Amino acid sequence: MSLTSIGDLAQSYMMRRQNTALKAQMNQLVQELSSGKTADIARHLSGSYAYLSDIDRNLTLNRAYEDATSEAALFSDGMQAALENFQTVSEGLGLAALSSGSANLAEAVHATTTRAVSDFGLLVTTLNSDQAGRALFAGETVDSAALASGADILADLRTELAGETTLAGVQAKLDAWFEDPGGGFETAAYLGSAEDLPPLRLGEGETVDLGLRADDPALRVLLKHAAMAALAGDSALSFDIDLQKQMLTAAGEGLTFDQVGLTQIRADLGYVQSRAEEASTRLSAERTSYEIARTGLLEADPYETASRLEDVQFQLEALYAVTARMARLSLTSYL
Repeated sequence: MSLTSIGDLAQSYMMRRQNTALKAQMNQLVQELSSGKTADIARHLSGSYAYLSDIDRNLTLNRAYEDATSEAALFSDGMQAALENFQTVSEGLGLAALSSGSANLAEAVHATTTRAVSDFGLLVTTLNSDQAGRALFAGETVDSAALASGADILADLRTELAGETTLAGVQAKLDAWFEDPGGGFETAAYLGSAEDLPPLRLGEGETVDLGLRADDPALRVLLKHAAMAALAGDSALSFDIDLQKQMLTAAGEGLTFDQVGLTQIRADLGYVQSRAEEASTRLSAERTSYEIARTGLLEADPYETASRLEDVQFQLEALYAVTARMARLSLTSYL
């Protein structure tokens, strides 16, 4: 009968390798037991990744839609806040212009026209608002202001109105500058894109339109009335006091009664805000359900894991015992 044995060095190497393998297995089982997730996904799923891949794909799409929804909420909230300020300032200026236009005090007229210059600049600045460094009312051109400065616009209008002596003449020039296609507003005042900001996707087949621009007719008409009030008392134009009062009255009426378009715009933005909020809630719920499904798919059975851990621990202890026993073997002890 032949006897096959291995040398001491080979035996030592084999036992070290077994020790390393058992320790690695124990660490893996401890990790699974503490985290509740399997460390060996391939073994746990028996090599079938289809369901897991589908969940991961849906989670990726969900995150993309959540980012788009957050962007839509950020933009619509910023637009709403800017337009609220725009409406507050324009309405306040309208009431002041109506009041001073009907007064017989030159001081009141002067005070209102001075205020109008400041308020016009504020209205322009409001439409030049940005959110996270992106212009809100410039269409696709999100990296620059939507309008030229208030001072530059008034300077251009000052040239247009030079020589006018009647309210009808002033109004005709302002109408042409602000409303005509290719007129002064489009060529000198509006700096944004002629293309709207592309719709943002809130989910599969669901989009919202944030195409509002500073050249919207509802905003132009209010800017026109504010500019009339600002230029009524302009020293370079030297309008007489009666014309100044007429201009303030006309501007006040326009600023007060032409708010319908702006109110409709704000109502449409409110609808976009509500849709973005609803989409955010829905996407958050979907993400939670996908994450729960993924966790359940990769969940490690704690009882099975504990049983395997105990078995590996027993094997490791047995290996230590054998190693210690063999370490005490010697020829002297044998003899």
